[in-house]
Amino acid sequence: MSKPLAYKGRGSISNVAGRFEKQSGHAEDDGWGSLDAELPPLNTEVIVDNSRSLITYNDSPDIPFDRSINPYRGCEHGCIYCFARPTHAYLGYSAGLDFESRILIKPDAARLLREELGKRNYRCAPLALGTNTDPYQPLERRHRLMRQILEVLAETRHPVSIVTKSALIERDLDLLAPMAEQGLVWVGMSITTLDGTLARTLEPRAAAPQRRLETLSRLREAGVPTGVMMAPLIPVLNDHELEDIIKAAHEAGALSAEYILLRLPLEVADLFEEWLRRYYPLKADHVMNRVKESRGGKTYDAAFHQRQRGGGNYADLIGQRFRLIRKKLGLDRPQPPLRSDLFRKPSAGGQMSFDFFD
Repeated sequence: MSKPLAYKGRGSISNVAGRFEKQSGHAEDDGWGSLDAELPPLNTEVIVDNSRSLITYNDSPDIPFDRSINPYRGCEHGCIYCFARPTHAYLGYSAGLDFESRILIKPDAARLLREELGKRNYRCAPLALGTNTDPYQPLERRHRLMRQILEVLAETRHPVSIVTKSALIERDLDLLAPMAEQGLVWVGMSITTLDGTLARTLEPRAAAPQRRLETLSRLREAGVPTGVMMAPLIPVLNDHELEDIIKAAHEAGALSAEYILLRLPLEVADLFEEWLRRYYPLKADHVMNRVKESRGGKTYDAAFHQRQRGGGNYADLIGQRFRLIRKKLGLDRPQPPLRSDLFRKPSAGGQMSFDFFD
């Protein structure tokens, strides 16, 4: 019998080989009762990423930014639904447990960012952080890469949007509050559910739902404009919470709201279904049928303008509910754009260029 790798504090229950690997392996009961034995803690391995650049550019027509930064590759939060999991396959790792326990860090992130912002042909536009993996995941407490990146952005007065599900962002309020006064920052808090029991297995190392609402309040008290991201909205599991989550976030100070329908690209489809059949076996078929109904009969449709919201009757109904609650709470008003006109290039030596004084 195959043994699920249900490590405490981890989301995935398997570590299947990446799609580019020629060999694979799986755990089996050796006849000595190992199938029932509790697994030891799975420690996180930190690996240095020696990338020579930091900013990633895109030309996707359905996302509101053209550049982003990911100081970490992989994410300790362990969210089973994370659409970024397949990126670990490019590194020779699994999208399962490897993604949440073998994390690549970019220790030179601040230096690389300073160099890229200082290039003669660089043109300022809002940077997005947290669009792939969370910049405030647990490793950030020790490595402080996000903190260093924010210091460079604050110094150069560069606009930035941040999406996170971590309360650790409160640590950087001393940087975020002054940037907010200049119209340079926006923060989106990702809240998937208000049910602590569901959250504990769905996103095991992320902040508890109530803690995220508290963080939203503290950000707003500090003058930082915030929004709520219900991402992902999962059919049957949390779709009934749509209105409650947006109301709770609005009461905490959110100025805007968005949602993303569950996305299951590549390896994520099997990993999610495997998790679903272990923890919610009676709902598994219903969930997967609704997912396929919204994705043209498949588990995922990568087409632009479809991948975020899906299609079909179920997806349309979710969209209608979302628009109604957002309008009722006044969260459908456009927010002021982040300012790019204040940007000043850093000099190669780490000081501001002379045009800072113009």
